[in-house]
Parts: sequence; structure tokens; C-alpha cells
Amino acid sequence: MAADVELERVSKLYGTFKAVDDVTLRIPKGSFISILGSSGAGKSTVLRMIGGFEYPDYGTVRIAGQDVTMLPPHRRDVNTVFQNYALFPHMNAAENVAYGLRQDGVAAQERKLRVREALQMVEMLPYAMRKPSELSGGQQQRIALARALVKRPAVLLLDEPLGALDRKLRQQMQVELKLLQNQLGLTFVFVTHDQEEALAMSDSIAVMRNGRIEQLGGPTELYDTPATAFVASFIGAQNFIAGNRVDDTLHMQSTDGVTFAAGLATPDLARGAKVLGAVRPENVSLVVDEAHAASNRVKATVVASVMLGDSLEYVLRLKDGNEFIARLPRRGAQALSSGTEVFAHWEPQFFQLFPYEDLREARSVGA
Repeated sequence: MAADVELERVSKLYGTFKAVDDVTLRIPKGSFISILGSSGAGKSTVLRMIGGFEYPDYGTVRIAGQDVTMLPPHRRDVNTVFQNYALFPHMNAAENVAYGLRQDGVAAQERKLRVREALQMVEMLPYAMRKPSELSGGQQQRIALARALVKRPAVLLLDEPLGALDRKLRQQMQVELKLLQNQLGLTFVFVTHDQEEALAMSDSIAVMRNGRIEQLGGPTELYDTPATAFVASFIGAQNFIAGNRVDDTLHMQSTDGVTFAAGLATPDLARGAKVLGAVRPENVSLVVDEAHAASNRVKATVVASVMLGDSLEYVLRLKDGNEFIARLPRRGAQALSSGTEVFAHWEPQFFQLFPYEDLREARSVGA
């Protein structure tokens, strides 16, 4: 499939700080890609270089095969929706949507037709005469989308556009954005720090860290087979156990001498290497009787339980003081009170080994 956007070995420096470091990225035509990372990872800088709001110090940016590296925004076939929407307060919704067309010299009759079409697209035609102050946050977001879409760009850039919305409205807009993208067949490049948002909407996700792409793949690939412990921690919740690889098989021994079997390991693990074993909370089961536990098991004490709609999340404390999480379907789950001693257990196929690294960076952003 042809690429709508290509970054080739792109870097951006601010003084001696490298905000984006040698990034190469190919975005297929008509796809929805999310650029995901914590604050300072470089994701918004990448977006701004695609849009022409920043110019790279090294590398090349192409849109539809054309080198646009040093072209200003108005000479690129892209449009951008920002988090703050940037609507003109003295203009009504229709005037805000029409603004870019008026600047481009589009004739009044065509302008009227295209504004109407754009407002219908985002289901805001009945609100065309209202000013931004008379619209809710979600309605303002739709007007900002209509203003970007009315110019019919090949690529739509979205810089955390849902960040100011409450959780329920944000989830609703995620669905609407994805449906709109499918309907229009445009290329969407979406920047976010919210991994749930990226998983819900994207055809592919580029996870950024320290100015580089740590992993690029589909949501299922990143969730089920993360390439690094950082990605495993950043995409969804994970339980980690530190230790060392035992031998050439997929076994590790924890720091307190317990051996665990894994079903998967990254290819760069030597015998005896310091490792992190990872298992997701939804793959952990709890039993009170050790005899009924799978081969991978740890003894723990229930600290708290949290009801998450259709599931129960148990917070456990291990012997070494670390926390461990088990997420169980609520239907049929055994009620366990605080202080109960249990065995958390899981099958080897759900346990993956990574080279050891400090994960405070990933955990600090609530991944």
C-alpha cells in the first residue's frame, strides 16, 4: 500500500537536547496510526514536523511522495486539530469552519456547500449558528474537526484532541473518530499519551521513548508480544518479577529463589542474564490451596479489591513487599477479604522474559 506520510531518519534538536532522534516511519495511505508516549517522548514534535510547524535538523519528510521537509504548513496537504481547538470566539460554528476556505479564496457558493457538508459529517449542522461559548466541549471538538476536514486534506493530524474531555465523552468520541476515519478513508495521525485510547482506535501504534520509536505494530501485537519491558509496562497493566535466566530453556529464578517457566522471551537473553518476567493481571488466577495452583505461583496476601464493572481487581502483596495484581471476571469470582493469604498462579504461555530495566519511567505515567 502506498505511503501517505514518510519520515526518513528525522531528528530535531533544541540546543543540545535531541527531542526526536533518528526516527524513520512509514504511514500507509488511509490508515489510522497513533503516536504514543509519555510527556517529553517526542510524539508532538514528530506531529509538528509532519504538519510543518517545526522543521527537522536532519532527515526528510514526505507527504504523498513529495518532499515537504522545509515547506510551510499551508503548502502541505495536511490539516491539524489541536487539544485546545483554537476556535475564534467571535465567530459562530459555521464561520469557524469556513475560515480556512475564505483565506484560500474559495467562492462563496462552494464555501457554503462545503461548510454544510463538513458540519453534517460531524453531526453539528443544527448548531451552525452558535458561538463556541454556547457549545459543550464535545461540540467544540466536533467543530474543530469540521474546520480541519472542510479543506479535504490527504492527512489529518490530531494532537491529543480528546484530552480536555471527560472520560465518558472521550470514549464516545474515540468511536466516532474511528468511524469517521473509516468513512472518509483519510490518513489519521493521532498523538496521545493514553494507551487505552491508542489501543481502541488505531490500525498501528508507534510507542515513543526518549525521542525514538521503541516499537511499531498493531494493537494486538503490542499488547500480546511487546518487544521490550518498557512497552510491556506502557501498553496495559503488567506484573513484573525480577530474577535471572536459569539456562537455555525459558526459565527464570526470582531473587528469592523461586523458579518460573515462560512461554516467550526476547532473543537477546543470555544464560544467567538479569531479567524481568511479566504476566498481565487478567492472566493471573487466585487459589487458597497451593495444590490447585499452576506451576508458576507466588504466595501473597490480599491488600484490597476494586470492582471494575465486569471484573474484580485484587491488589496483593508479595513476601518481598512488592505489589501484584490479579484481575478476575466478576461473575463466579471468589470473594477474598483483605488479609487473606492466597497463591497467585498463571500458565507459562502467559509469562514473557525481558532483559532487566528500571521501569519507573513507564509506571510514572500510569501505564
